[in-house]
Amino acid sequence: MSAPAQAAESGQAPSSWQPRVNPWLITASVMLATFMEVLDTTIVSVALPHIAGSLSASTDEATWTLTSYLVSNAIFLPASGWFARYFGRKRFLIACIAIFTVSSFVCGIANDLAVLVIARVIQGAGGGALQPLSQAILLESFPEEKRGMAMAAFAVGVVVAPILGPTLGGWLTDQYSWRWAFYINIPIGVLAMVMTNMFIEDPPYIRAAKPGRIDAVGFGMMAVSLATLQVVLDRGQQEDWFSAPWICWLTGISAASLIAFIVWEFRVSEPIVNLRVFSNRNFMVGTVLILLVGLALYSAVTMLPLFLQTLMGYSALQSGVAVGPRGLGALLTMPLVGFLTGKIDARKLIGLGFSIVGVSLWQFAGINLEISMWSIIWPSILTGVGLSMLFVPLSTVALGTLPQQEIGNAAGIFNLMRNIGGSVGISIVTTLLTREAQVHQSEMSARLSSADIFFGVRTQSLQRMLQGIFDQSDATHKAQAEIYRQLQLQANLLAYVNNFRLLSFVCFFCIGCVFFLRKVKGKKAAAVH
Repeated sequence: MSAPAQAAESGQAPSSWQPRVNPWLITASVMLATFMEVLDTTIVSVALPHIAGSLSASTDEATWTLTSYLVSNAIFLPASGWFARYFGRKRFLIACIAIFTVSSFVCGIANDLAVLVIARVIQGAGGGALQPLSQAILLESFPEEKRGMAMAAFAVGVVVAPILGPTLGGWLTDQYSWRWAFYINIPIGVLAMVMTNMFIEDPPYIRAAKPGRIDAVGFGMMAVSLATLQVVLDRGQQEDWFSAPWICWLTGISAASLIAFIVWEFRVSEPIVNLRVFSNRNFMVGTVLILLVGLALYSAVTMLPLFLQTLMGYSALQSGVAVGPRGLGALLTMPLVGFLTGKIDARKLIGLGFSIVGVSLWQFAGINLEISMWSIIWPSILTGVGLSMLFVPLSTVALGTLPQQEIGNAAGIFNLMRNIGGSVGISIVTTLLTREAQVHQSEMSARLSSADIFFGVRTQSLQRMLQGIFDQSDATHKAQAEIYRQLQLQANLLAYVNNFRLLSFVCFFCIGCVFFLRKVKGKKAAAVH
């Protein structure tokens, strides 16, 4: 076994190289790019109706602006480590930021849906490498005892950006145009390129060795598997899942491509994604946990604005104000969590984080149609506090015990699994919301009959209120229509309640999984027992 492999197995991450500039200047440089990329995954979602109207497309067609980005982004996430070694990490990072920035400008000026979708594909390709590159650079730029603070800085972008995205996108769209959701990337991208060129340098192991020819077969199988999976997840609910033959075919192609990819990557001498990092137990368990974190986080981020806007009548800005404090909770506690990571058992922080998020989601399960905004704000803050205790120590424990030359490859896989968890979670909750609402509506409708005393009393009460405005026949119909509208609201409310409870149970389940992580002791978080 090689020395790096032995270090990985023992939990020791060698760190003989340190950058020449202050690590916090490096942090500011890479976090600009990361924040911009993560923000763009959600900022466009609230602008879809405006995009569809402006480009003479249906809202259903406009969703391809989201899907095309996610597919392209997912394909390049795990391959970013190979490209960084081949082109040089600094050069590759600058190129990715440039591609992302230029394609953002093209998205903004697009006057045709096809042009916008193509530009989003290119934008996703450029943005796919930004997260893992930034994470790897931060981990290598800080000494081991300060890696928790580095991951706290990284988590600010990963946690806060998806929350700010819908609010900022809604405000820009209402005040200016949907095109400004893309134009906002241009000054940020230019500044990120300048700072990256000034402050970031490649470590010796990247400068000294170059990988061989690209693993084109592995890359192709990975691209097919991820692309078909994303399309299935995005379109499954609208097509009634496996009742549609083409969904079945794409699912089979995705599964077959994934199996072939795994077999190929273990057999080829220079794989584009080194799956052998899963032999490190902390990385393997951490990857499973980050997948479940992504599932819970993105599902909750998707459901809350839907609940507030469709059932409570909130505007896009009001729902953003209610949900936004989650980012505040994360920002307030991340510095403390970063300081504590490496000083105490990281498993305790991770377990506490899952507990807090689980409790906050259980509080959301107590919603009704008469709650105030504060009933959303306080659990949102609590969720942010819990997420800060998950992202920082989990990233440090999962990636920080790997050899430095494996961190870039592992970071791509780690971030990919979080995104896949989010995609799967969103598909699950949107499907459950629709189907559970139908079930509850069917059960409750059984009581809307003349034989039910409550239904009769309620109908007569509404009739008397409306008879001063309408004749008796119209008053009867409108009273029954109002009762049915309230029934639909209650059926949808129960579906949201059940989904929040399910997400809460997922978090509580993860607490037990935490103890499969190896215990990391010492201030440097280096010795694993």
